[in-house]
Amino acid sequence: MAIICSNISLSRVLTTLVLMTILAAEKQVCIRIPDQITETTRLGIHPTTSPPLKSAVFALGSFWRSEAVFGCLNGVLQITVGYAGGSKTNPEYRSLGDHAESVQVVYDERLISFRQLLEVFWSSHDCRQVFGQGPDVGNQYRSIIFTNGTEESRLASVSKGREQTKSRSSIVTTQIQPLGTFYPAEPEHQFELKRRPFLLQLMGNLPEEELERSHLAAKLNSYAAELCPPNIQKKIDVKINEIIKKGWPILSDL
Repeated sequence: MAIICSNISLSRVLTTLVLMTILAAEKQVCIRIPDQITETTRLGIHPTTSPPLKSAVFALGSFWRSEAVFGCLNGVLQITVGYAGGSKTNPEYRSLGDHAESVQVVYDERLISFRQLLEVFWSSHDCRQVFGQGPDVGNQYRSIIFTNGTEESRLASVSKGREQTKSRSSIVTTQIQPLGTFYPAEPEHQFELKRRPFLLQLMGNLPEEELERSHLAAKLNSYAAELCPPNIQKKIDVKINEIIKKGWPILSDL
């Protein structure tokens, strides 16, 4: 009986070891590096050594185009459109309440500063138009700089004063206010890029959550809206043409 029990026990141990080996192997095979980590590593940003990334939120009209303004900037890693500046909880596109359409910019402050983002903000919309941008008129399209802390408030105020001195014939309507809650918009509103299925295919048709974290998607989003600097637009054109010509399956970097 002792020998039988010993064999059974040994069999269980061996079975357990085999299962653990298989599970360990499966985990090694199934590990998928998140796109955001891959992108930051390409930029020389290592999660164990780098400071936390920062985020800034701006409202400068319809977010469908505003998001593309920032995507091609060196140091900008992620763009998310959404709603901010109001009191309504969990706003939706068809039920915004008093929120403004906004864009959240995640960036590495070692490569680009909040001050530089402000310069892009001012140059990318008409800050003197009251409650609207171009044909888009309404409270949701108002101009706002959302701030995190005293220093950002100071920089925003200084930049607004500088913008006002460019012309005294009209008033800069941009509001400056502390950021409360930023509510990401529905998935169908993220990325101008989605109107260009071919570009999504070149990226390998990333799942929605990876697409929203992707630095490459943020850059291609600007490219799709033709808002990258001319030299970057041309560089991406060349890269895409190479892929088409040589039949490379996926665009993984720019």
